[in-house]
Amino acid sequence: AASAILMEAQTGRVIYAVNEHEKRPMASTTKIMTTLLTLESGDLDEKFTIDSRALITEGSSMYLHEGDRVTKRALCYGMMLPSGNDAANQTAVMLAENTDNFAVMMNERASEIGMKNTNFVTPSGLHDDNHYSTAYDMALLAREALQNDLFREVCSTQRAKIRFGNPPYERW
Repeated sequence: AASAILMEAQTGRVIYAVNEHEKRPMASTTKIMTTLLTLESGDLDEKFTIDSRALITEGSSMYLHEGDRVTKRALCYGMMLPSGNDAANQTAVMLAENTDNFAVMMNERASEIGMKNTNFVTPSGLHDDNHYSTAYDMALLAREALQNDLFREVCSTQRAKIRFGNPPYERW
């Protein structure tokens, strides 16, 4: 890898690092922050309707459709298991009305964590020249996210049954 880091989760001690402070595109690892913000927002099982603005995206998907009824919890699984860009965009629209406002939330949270060489632009990690981080900053984000019990639960799941749609039905 061009950049890498191995950081002890409990202490933050760096065990191994190569170019850990070089800015690089972060791609779908962006969804760690999007999922963390979703989990921290509360009311994970409250149902809401998918907004058509969130569905205009490319790449991987959890296959949301306009008018679907879904929970934040289902979106977290949709972001982390199939790496759903649609789930990430829906989260941004739901929590902040649009992706620009959500990027502000992401950058504020990154600052709280100590991520000094990171700038979020998209909730999914789709490429933008101004969307970047470093291996070190992403290790800080992973440490923070892993302190959240629900994040650990979602990330340790290989397969999940979630319920969404219109009308909602169970899917794997």
